[in-house]
Amino acid sequence: MYSLGLLPFFYGLVPEWGALAAALAIAVLVLALWFYAIVTRSSSDQPDDAPVHLPGSSLSHILPFFHRRFDFINQGFQLAGQAIYQFKLLRKPVIVISGEAARRDFFQAKDLNLLAGTKFLSAVIPALPGVTTDIGPRRAALVFRRLASAQTSERLSRLLPQVLEDARRAMDTWGPSGTLDPFERVSELMFQTTVRCLGFTEHADDPAMVKRLKELYEVLDTETTPATVLLPWYPGSSAVRRFLATKKVYNIFSTTLDERMRSGIARDDTPQMLIDAGDDKLVIIGFVMGLLVAGARATGMTASWLMTFLSGHPQWKEKAAEEVRRLIAEHASHATTTVPLGTSSDRHTDGAAHASYEEESSLSSLTATLSAIPLSAWETQTPTLDAIIRETLRVAEPHVALRQYLPQNASADGKGASGVGKPAPPPLFLGGKAVPPGTLVIYPFSDVHLSAEVYEDPWRWDPGRTDMNLKAPYSYVGMGAGNNVCMGKRLATLELKLIMAMFLLGFDELRAVDGNGVPLAELPRPDWNNLLTWKPVGGSCYVHFERRAAAASRSF
Repeated sequence: MYSLGLLPFFYGLVPEWGALAAALAIAVLVLALWFYAIVTRSSSDQPDDAPVHLPGSSLSHILPFFHRRFDFINQGFQLAGQAIYQFKLLRKPVIVISGEAARRDFFQAKDLNLLAGTKFLSAVIPALPGVTTDIGPRRAALVFRRLASAQTSERLSRLLPQVLEDARRAMDTWGPSGTLDPFERVSELMFQTTVRCLGFTEHADDPAMVKRLKELYEVLDTETTPATVLLPWYPGSSAVRRFLATKKVYNIFSTTLDERMRSGIARDDTPQMLIDAGDDKLVIIGFVMGLLVAGARATGMTASWLMTFLSGHPQWKEKAAEEVRRLIAEHASHATTTVPLGTSSDRHTDGAAHASYEEESSLSSLTATLSAIPLSAWETQTPTLDAIIRETLRVAEPHVALRQYLPQNASADGKGASGVGKPAPPPLFLGGKAVPPGTLVIYPFSDVHLSAEVYEDPWRWDPGRTDMNLKAPYSYVGMGAGNNVCMGKRLATLELKLIMAMFLLGFDELRAVDGNGVPLAELPRPDWNNLLTWKPVGGSCYVHFERRAAAASRSF
């Protein structure tokens, strides 16, 4: 603390214990004055077109915002009595919007910065200045261009059989039958496929390394606290653990990249694409570090809910399975089972015997057959799979869009660029309310996805609902909309379809059960306060599965 620098002065006036007490007293006084300034700071000077303020001090908003965000936002609308309101997190203004007009303005706005908003209000991306954060608009634009290049049709066509084979290997470890927690096992599977799609081949081919990376990213998740987000400079225990985990992740990627560059051996993966494009080391590592966690979390939790919903709606499971069978009949009826079965280490890990050769052969046959279906068919001839993914995102994705209004030539604090005589940037208007430059803006997807005015019985999962085709502006915003579309949407959608196809045709039975194996009378409701794991209210639910017999698998 800076006040400790006054110790030599106090030593000359009072005994040692008194000097220490005086220095600490000054520190406490400064901290108290800082908090007092935050609590008592007036907002009465706001213009008429500014959103109404929530009652209470900024300190009282911190814990509910970070721990029960869905409830906090909804209670805010009730307290404000308006569709748009604002509050403060310490000294940072945050505006929450809702309603059709504000939603349209939000998704059409061009100066709402995703990276800045996520940094201030989430901070789940590994934070390394110049690598994953504080990269500037040019570096951010480069990352987005590289992500688009990683999703070309040629690239996705090559990835398609690799993703299916990764899924097959993971499912083989589940055995021929049993009960699993989809929010654990399916999440592990999707982390593996995301490493395959966006990371280094050396890691994707090494199950132990994939497990290690997932453990490190979980540390980043669990150690993200209000203090690490709002006071990133404060070296608390959680911040230290986050820093150490981030450093370990960086070292893993850095070592692999250095070894590849030194060996001169090229691989067919996304980092190689960046190497070939001439990107520097920090760009490559930042790309993989940031996008890996962002992609794996969203696709992992969506796939977990896909399995859960299909296990409780057998009619939709069969309808989707029939759609995949039609794809096979039209595009892969003569596919051969040429996919290798893997080594003995793939079938036996940690001394536990897994699937038999016949059971593994059934999934390998399915993998080879699905791999023969062209990318164009997966993307354009699967309306049932599309509807299932869409409805799952609507009901189960507790997403809150986080942005910061940073007009061009404005800094992160919202001030204009340096220069004599340059006017300050104008405010942005969302739903008729002014958003000053530098302000953080939140749009909760629940505003439209769980609206009874837009969707009849909004908590009901029904991919066949006709109101999914409403023409109201942005009545569905899963994976973003307008100028705020998820940049990895194409890749994520393909991953989800491939994994769903493996669920549909690889298992005879998927049944939702409780922790004791008793079938559930109804599926649990997603917990929209759980922004990290998306688990159901009350914790996990489970799925009992039965592997399709080998003989039946050959006919699918």
